Amino acid sequence: MDHSENPLSLLQGQVGDIVKSLHKQLREKSIKTRQGSFALLNELIHVLPGCLHQYTATLIPGILYSLSDKNSSSNMKIDGLAFLNAYIKSHQPEVFQPHVQTLLPAIIAAVGDSFYKISSEALLVLTQIVRVIRPDQKQNYNFQQYINPIYDCTFSKLRAADIDQEVKERAITCMGQVISSFGDNMSQQLKTSLPVLVDRLKNEITRLTCVKALINIANSPYKLDLSPLLPTAFPILASFLRKNQRALKLGTLSLLDVLAKNYGEYINAQVIETILVEVPQLINESDLHVSQLTFALLTSLTRYQAMQDMAIIPQQILPQTLMLVRSPLLQGAALQSVLDFFQALVRSSFPGLDYGGLVIQLTNPISHPNGPNILHKQAFNSIAKCVAAITVIDKDHSIKIVGTYLRDAPDASDAVQTYIYLTIGEIGKKIDLSAIPQLKHVLVNALSSQSEEVKSAASFALGSVSVGNLEEYLPFVLKEIENRNKRQYLLLHSLKEIINCQSTNSAMVDLLLPHLDAIWQLLLNHCECPEEGTRNVVAECLGKLTLMNPHILLPRLQEYLNHNSPLARSTVVTAMKFTISDHPQKVDALLKNSIGDFLRTLQDPDINVRRVALVAFNSAAHNKPSLIRDLLDSILPQLYNETRVRVS
Repeated sequence: MDHSENPLSLLQGQVGDIVKSLHKQLREKSIKTRQGSFALLNELIHVLPGCLHQYTATLIPGILYSLSDKNSSSNMKIDGLAFLNAYIKSHQPEVFQPHVQTLLPAIIAAVGDSFYKISSEALLVLTQIVRVIRPDQKQNYNFQQYINPIYDCTFSKLRAADIDQEVKERAITCMGQVISSFGDNMSQQLKTSLPVLVDRLKNEITRLTCVKALINIANSPYKLDLSPLLPTAFPILASFLRKNQRALKLGTLSLLDVLAKNYGEYINAQVIETILVEVPQLINESDLHVSQLTFALLTSLTRYQAMQDMAIIPQQILPQTLMLVRSPLLQGAALQSVLDFFQALVRSSFPGLDYGGLVIQLTNPISHPNGPNILHKQAFNSIAKCVAAITVIDKDHSIKIVGTYLRDAPDASDAVQTYIYLTIGEIGKKIDLSAIPQLKHVLVNALSSQSEEVKSAASFALGSVSVGNLEEYLPFVLKEIENRNKRQYLLLHSLKEIINCQSTNSAMVDLLLPHLDAIWQLLLNHCECPEEGTRNVVAECLGKLTLMNPHILLPRLQEYLNHNSPLARSTVVTAMKFTISDHPQKVDALLKNSIGDFLRTLQDPDINVRRVALVAFNSAAHNKPSLIRDLLDSILPQLYNETRVRVS
C-alpha cells in the first residue's frame, strides 16, 4: 500500500470536512447530537493527536455553548469538559494560548458548579489550562493576569472540607500544577496554600494525591520558597516509608529524592537521620522497584556532609545492600541504582567505606565461601559490576587493579577466577586496557579452563575489553575465531558480546561500521558449522549486525536462502528471527517486504530448516504480527501441512 494512501493519511485528509460538519452540530439544541459530536471528535484526536490544531477557533464556540447553555444537562457539560481536557492534552500549548481568555471564565464557572462531577471534570481542564498558560521558562506569554482568578478558584475547592473525595483530590492536583507553574509569582499565596497542602498530607485519604502534587511542585523549574511546607513535611514523609501502601512508598521516595536534589538548604542532619531510620527495611529483593528508588534517594543524600556522620550507613544500610547484591533477582535499573550508590560513597570519601573497604565486603562471599551457601551465578555478575563501578572512577588505579588480578588469577579457585574475569570485563568496557600486553593471552588461555564458569567469564571478558579499544582487540578476536576450532564457540560468544555492546547507541554503532564486512564474512564462513549451538551464536551475531545496517545486510542475508547447504539456510533463517523485536526498528519496513522469502523455507526439503522457519514464524507472530499479516493466506496452508505426521 502506498504510504500516502494508508488509513491514517486518508483520515487526515478528511479532518477539515469532519470539523466543518460538526461545527454546526455542536450548536444544535439536541443534546444527543452534541454528545455524539464530542464522541467523534474524541476518537479523532485519539487516532490523530494534534490533528485539530488549525480548527481550534472554529470549535471553541461550540464547546462553550455546551458549557454555558442553561438547557444543557449535567452529562452534556461533563462530556464537553472531558473533550476539552483531551483536546488540550493532545495539542501543543501554542494552539490554545490565544483562546485562554475566552475559555477561562467558563472553566472557572464549571469548577464552582454545585454538581461534584462537573466540578471534578472542570478541575482537570483547569490543570491543563495552567500548563498551556506557562509551559516553560522560555515562553513570553503574559500569564500574570490569570494567576489570581485561577488560584482563587482552585483554593476555594482545596480548603473546603465538605466536598466530594474526587473533587478534593483533583483540587490538590490542580493546586500542585498552579504552584509549580506560577509559584515564583505567588509569594503571598504560597504562605496560605502550602500549609493547607501540609494538612492534606496528614490526611490518610488525600496523602497519596498530595505527595504526587508535591513532586510536581518540587520539580518546578522556578526556585520556589517552600519554607511554609518542608520543615513540617519531612517527618510526615519519613513516616510514610513504613506504611504498607506501596504506591505511597514509591511516591514518597521519588518526592524525597527530588527535594534532596533541588532543596538542599532545608536538609540538615536531623532530617537525614529521620529518613535513614526508615531506609534499611526498604532494601530487599521482594520489591526491587522500591529498592531502586531507595538507592536513588541515598545517592542524592550522599552529597550532604551531615550524612557522613551517620553510623546507620555502615551498620544497617550497607549490610542490607550487600545482601541484595548477592540476590539472583537483582538486575536492570535496580542494579544500576546500587552501582550509582556505591560510586557516590567512594566519590564522597565516606568514612570507613573507601574503595578497599567496599571491595573486601563485596567479595567476601567469593574469597571466603560459607559452607553450603553457594552464590548464584547472577550474584557473581552483580558483584563484578559493583567492584568495576567503583574501580573505573580512577583510570590509573583501574589498570593497576587489573594487573594485580591477572597475577592472582592462575593460583586462584574457580570461583575467584570467575569473579576476576567478570570484573576485568566490566572494567574493560569503560576503560582502555590495551596498556596491559599480557591481557589478551591470559584471557584466551582461560578459555581452556576445566571450569565452565571460568571459561564463560573469560569469554565475556575478552568481548568486553574489546569494547574499550576495538582497533586493538577486535582483529585479535577475529583472528582467534579463524584459527582455533576447539575454542570457537567461546570466541564467538566474545564476538557476540562486542556486537551487543556496540549496538547500544548510534555512536557505538559508528565505531563498529568499519569492521562490519570483516565480521560478516567471518560469520558466513562459520554458518555451516555442524554444532547447532555454534550456529545459533553465529545466527544471533548475523541478526544483530543486520540491525546496524539493514539496507545493505538484509539483502545479503536473503541471498543465502539459496545456499546448497541446509545448515547455512537454517542459520540465515534463525538470523532473521533475531532481527524481530516487539518495538519499532529501522529494519521493519525492509523486513516486511522480504520476510515472505525467509518463511518460504517452510517448504524446504530439510526438516531442520523447516523447524527453524516455524520458530521464526512464531517469533514474528508474537512480537510483530504486522510483518506476517499479509502473508497468512499463503503461509497457513504450509503451517497446517507441517502438523501432519509423516511415516518415514
